[in-house]
Amino acid sequence: MSALLPAIVPAACRATAAVIFLHGLGDTGHGWAEAMAGIRTPYIKYICPHAPVMPVTLNMNMAMPSWFDIVSLHPHAEEDETGIKRAAESIKALIDQEVKNGIPSHRIVLGGFSQSMISRNKDISVLQCHGEADPLVPFIVGCLTVEKLKVMLNPSNITFKTYSKMPHSACLEEMMDIKQFIEKQLPKINKSII
Repeated sequence: MSALLPAIVPAACRATAAVIFLHGLGDTGHGWAEAMAGIRTPYIKYICPHAPVMPVTLNMNMAMPSWFDIVSLHPHAEEDETGIKRAAESIKALIDQEVKNGIPSHRIVLGGFSQSMISRNKDISVLQCHGEADPLVPFIVGCLTVEKLKVMLNPSNITFKTYSKMPHSACLEEMMDIKQFIEKQLPKINKSII
């Protein structure tokens, strides 16, 4: 991850949970911090890190913020395993820092847009959202991804939400679904419990 400090939306009161939300290719954490502020839950801290700037094969090796290199959008394209591992280590460091700050690891949710990664924990709950009018990541890729997730993880823990007319972006309905998902995973608790 880059040396830039993450964009943070602090909890409105004492934080008892955290959300780490990764932006997509070419973006930064700032826009997603603003989006998270719009669905903020008072006891949750939102952390939106910035990916390092690197050449991206898919975009003619143009340098841009990216968690890892993308060679192709084809479902069977080779993956940048080294870059993915490096990004995962950076995310683990963010999780470890929040644990040091007093947030138990089971009270941390990972999320992201477009280029994000998933845990190998088979029992995690996953909300995958996709716009049916997405010209960059075709809807069929979202469908293939959710089917792959159902093989890798517990299928009953996977929720796939689609939004007609939504392009490669977010919409209010999706953000409300994300808020509901986060609050279900991270319910308000008594301070004495953690």
